[in-house]
Amino acid sequence: MALIAAEDGTEIFFKDWGDGQPVVFSHGWPLSADAWDAQMVFLGEHGYRVVAHDRRSHGRSEQTWDGNDMDTYADDLAALIDELDLDEIVLVGHSTGGGEIAHYMGRHGTDRVAKAVLVSAVPPLMVKTEANPGGLPLEVFEDLRKKTFDNRSQFYKDLAIPFFGYNRPGAKLSQGICDAFWLQGMLGGLKGQLDCIHEFSQVDFTEDLKKIDVPTLVIHGDDDQIVPIGAAGMMSAKIVEGATLKVYPGAPHGLPITLQDKLNADLLEFIKN
Repeated sequence: MALIAAEDGTEIFFKDWGDGQPVVFSHGWPLSADAWDAQMVFLGEHGYRVVAHDRRSHGRSEQTWDGNDMDTYADDLAALIDELDLDEIVLVGHSTGGGEIAHYMGRHGTDRVAKAVLVSAVPPLMVKTEANPGGLPLEVFEDLRKKTFDNRSQFYKDLAIPFFGYNRPGAKLSQGICDAFWLQGMLGGLKGQLDCIHEFSQVDFTEDLKKIDVPTLVIHGDDDQIVPIGAAGMMSAKIVEGATLKVYPGAPHGLPITLQDKLNADLLEFIKN
């Protein structure tokens, strides 16, 4: 397997395919780099170098007790980018990965970054606070943590349904997609996945978003049942200076998979232009 050593020695798995301008992908919780396969193959075939890693304690990366926090996630991404000596990068983050790439830019700057794409991403802040009245109550995330701890195998099977919008009228369920979601989730470590719930729900990325000074595309489905668009994509597009918001009508949270062809085309157009 292709591995790099993070600053604390943790082994991080990554894929590195193709040649050309690099596009670096960051995945959502509780998934792995495999969630980006359709985008990586498509852009690779269009002349781009595509790179994706498994976040620590997810997928094939080392499972750690410590370091499952957004600062370390951003530092791990920086270590990967530095190890591969990537420049003029297009950063693409889905869900938790959107927070990771935003925090990378807020923490490490944008010297190596050409453009950024936030897809169904968690920024600026998911949890409801006085300053963020449109967020979700803390109890939602406490329940998420309990269900993950109690029986994550069953919970990941259950979670796949709203994640991909299969509970909506007329939706055609794909058992294969649900099975892939479950498999990716179960490859990760319980401790790290539990820690990550706090990171994607209670970390405030507002200041990171304000530091983004590269062209940014925000893509979000208006039927996202996991990360509702109002307090997420719409707010991020207002905070990032000059950002473009593209709303996918009726799209679920897992749109990189359910709407892969549409997303692929939009990514290619944004990167080329």
